[in-house]
Amino acid sequence: MVTSVLYSLVNTKPRHAFSSQPLSFHTLLKNVPLTPFVSHSSLFRIFPFLSFQQLRNTGGRGDRALSLGNRVARTFRVAFRPTVLQFGATLALLAALSVFPYAHGCLAQSAPSLPSPTSSSLPANLDSVHRLAEQGKFDEALAILSDLSKETLPPKNLAREYGITYYRKGDYLSAITWLKRTNEENPDDREATQLTGLSLYLAGKPNDAIPYLEKVQSWYPSANVDAAYILGVAYIQTKQYPNARVAFAKMFQVSPDSAAAYLFTARLLLRFDFGPIAEEYGKKAVELDPKLPLAHQMLGELYLYQSKIPEATAQFDQELAINPGNPVAYYKLADAYSRVQKFDDAEKLLQRSIWLDATSTGPYILLGKVLLKKGESQLAVRALQRAVSMDPNNNIPHHLLGQAYRDLGRAEDAERELKLAEQLQSRESSQP
Repeated sequence: MVTSVLYSLVNTKPRHAFSSQPLSFHTLLKNVPLTPFVSHSSLFRIFPFLSFQQLRNTGGRGDRALSLGNRVARTFRVAFRPTVLQFGATLALLAALSVFPYAHGCLAQSAPSLPSPTSSSLPANLDSVHRLAEQGKFDEALAILSDLSKETLPPKNLAREYGITYYRKGDYLSAITWLKRTNEENPDDREATQLTGLSLYLAGKPNDAIPYLEKVQSWYPSANVDAAYILGVAYIQTKQYPNARVAFAKMFQVSPDSAAAYLFTARLLLRFDFGPIAEEYGKKAVELDPKLPLAHQMLGELYLYQSKIPEATAQFDQELAINPGNPVAYYKLADAYSRVQKFDDAEKLLQRSIWLDATSTGPYILLGKVLLKKGESQLAVRALQRAVSMDPNNNIPHHLLGQAYRDLGRAEDAERELKLAEQLQSRESSQP
């Protein structure tokens, strides 16, 4: 089983596979038992975002596999232990080993003779389905499955193959139908249970997804950060706010009744536009711990979003009284002041924010906007050029920079920036 091999790897000490040192097959074989090796086709079925070419490009090198693993961990969020980052790195290492079992002499000497991925124990026709799915040819894979279903003795686990293929294709409604059938045939199939929950969630059916996600979480109670997040969001979408708070508390390893748990839940409620409940939970966090960092800032952001400027400025002032070194609080307070045309006060606050953190584009963009309002176009150009250099694909600083150039009489530069801003905005609007 793929997952059992992965768990064996990540839970074996010493964990050279997740240290900061470059990885090698010698180190892996010396410290981690890997029996049996798994075929890459199994990995692709679990992780639809992987491709055979990505694994081939690792060249059997552990350091490249780790890089691929990190990318997988950032792209695909699903509940495995001990952490997504470790699991993604482990996945890539196992995939590299399964694709290049003889990449190094030490591996050829240490490992037994392994069958190639194409000579698996699965029937050749199902193996073709897996290969087509790996290549992203899902319709062809489904056509083969359709032919197999018409045979007198169709292969076992046909519903499972249908479900996984539809899931990888992104047809979650069809995946749900076949995966539920798989769960009926084999209630102990953890992969099918997990994919059913994810498919229901991704298909916009959070209430139906919750039982499956709860079951997945119960299997991995000590390290299910991403499962807790998805489950918590499903609870929010179904208005089960106390359950969401418990899930997020577990995700952040705090008490469900703590001020921190209420703050984390309030922050996520705000992200998903549940403003009234976010305010209630934010106030509860402040009530439980008036000096809790970021609690007043969260309420300030909520009030700023609701255009309640006096309430927002009061909350940001309280946040800065607790943590005067918070650059975001200065930036948000400056935003509030700029909305009531207190441009001098906003400029001072933005300068403080930038002094504390020069890596964020938001303060530079807002500073450029404030300076334009003050008629200081040349200074605005400097701030906006910095913002553009940090985030060249953001249309807002390009648009403001075009306005600043136009105020300075630089018509050609203004036309270039305004045209680029329009192109970037159109590109952003066209993206799903």
